[in-house]
Amino acid sequence: MFSVMRDLHNYNYSNIMIRKIITYPNPILKKIARPVINFDDELKQVISDMIETMFDAPGAGLAAPQIGLSKQLVIINTSKKEEDADHKAIALINPQIYDGEGSESAEEGCLSVIDYTAKVKRFKKIRVKALDASGTEIDFEAEDFFARVIQHECDHLQGKLFIDRISSLKRGLYKKKLKKILAEKENEAKIKKRIVKR
Repeated sequence: MFSVMRDLHNYNYSNIMIRKIITYPNPILKKIARPVINFDDELKQVISDMIETMFDAPGAGLAAPQIGLSKQLVIINTSKKEEDADHKAIALINPQIYDGEGSESAEEGCLSVIDYTAKVKRFKKIRVKALDASGTEIDFEAEDFFARVIQHECDHLQGKLFIDRISSLKRGLYKKKLKKILAEKENEAKIKKRIVKR
């Protein structure tokens, strides 16, 4: 059904990079990504890097803004199990969710949201239109966890995080928690710097 898999022979694996994942509150994550226009080797390289970065993290999906790129591009982990040796993924370019039905709440986390999960309500079943790495249109139905991951990653392309879908109270509590986490990390970095100077 999907033409963009991790083992696609056209990908240039010799130059694959694990990209740095940007975390909240970096303002890049709040910007709307630009549509992809050029379907070239550079795009395929980005897709390869994103697939490797996602599996390295590991995560259920990854959107281009999470690695600092303003591109309407998401990678979805389609492996049956995390421990599967034969990891598989699909790339959805300029994706559009044009229909949805049913709803359910489930726990979500995010590679760009440090140390936090929350229940988020989403469509149970969706229809998606997107392009693959060659620019060919694909149209398919997704449901349950697969549909949830696609909705989560497509939110990134609109400058939204899952914490934007929870109550302002919960979001405020998380911001306080994050501030403390970041302050602790900064102190640890300062201590390490002093030790190195000695």
